[in-house]
Amino acid sequence: MSLYKLLGFYPNEIALYEQAFLHRSSPVEGNKGMQYHNERLEFLGDAVLDAVIADILYKHFPNRREGYLTNTRSKIVQRENLNRIALNIGLQKMVVTSARLSSHNNYVYGNALEALIGAVYLDQGYRKCYQFVYNVVINRCADLDSIARKEVNFKSSLIEWSQKNKLEIVFDVVDSFIDNDGNPVFQSKVTLLGRQIGIGIGYSKKESQQHAAKMAIKKLRADKDLQRYISDLKKKQSSQITDSKFEELPEEPIISGTEIGGK
Repeated sequence: MSLYKLLGFYPNEIALYEQAFLHRSSPVEGNKGMQYHNERLEFLGDAVLDAVIADILYKHFPNRREGYLTNTRSKIVQRENLNRIALNIGLQKMVVTSARLSSHNNYVYGNALEALIGAVYLDQGYRKCYQFVYNVVINRCADLDSIARKEVNFKSSLIEWSQKNKLEIVFDVVDSFIDNDGNPVFQSKVTLLGRQIGIGIGYSKKESQQHAAKMAIKKLRADKDLQRYISDLKKKQSSQITDSKFEELPEEPIISGTEIGGK
């Protein structure tokens, strides 16, 4: 695949794009013995992508509130989704890596996509970078309305619900270990009013917390004993929470693999 075909324009500083495709397992030695790879560009691209997606969502959903826009953005920029988008546009053919890629925690291509966005920003500026993200990430790989409607940021939804009802909720990482492929694994729990209501495992702290929050939401919606426990405790504190409040928790979504990064 040619760089022009991928970008839709001719780059000015080709070295930026070459660096964007260099995984840290295959660095290039530069001046004064420094090693160059794509992590710094990934850092920049992550921030620029957040800004561009926020810009796009602000215009696409003119009547939606800040929380809705924030949640929708988080769904688009999740590592798993960025990785699928990167594969969809053929980025795997351009990334240089010596790392052993496993089926778990393999975000090499999604990280390279962020690095590429950082390179476009440095080389072409914000306006061109906006167009690249819109044309490649949004138009070709995502349906904003489907994403906003069907996928849920479980942690954000649970926190928003707890704050609305003045309930104390805490996320904690309780364990971490290395799997058989050498990948770090994290286990998190979520407690509500001092009572554990969910636990989750993932290949990042964020992923484990999302899984814990998903379990907690399912438990809060279905466990009548837990609902009574929370309602009774709140009533003792001179505050009320009705059973209907538990129905305000989000449903578990039905997620199609083609909604983000699918063909």
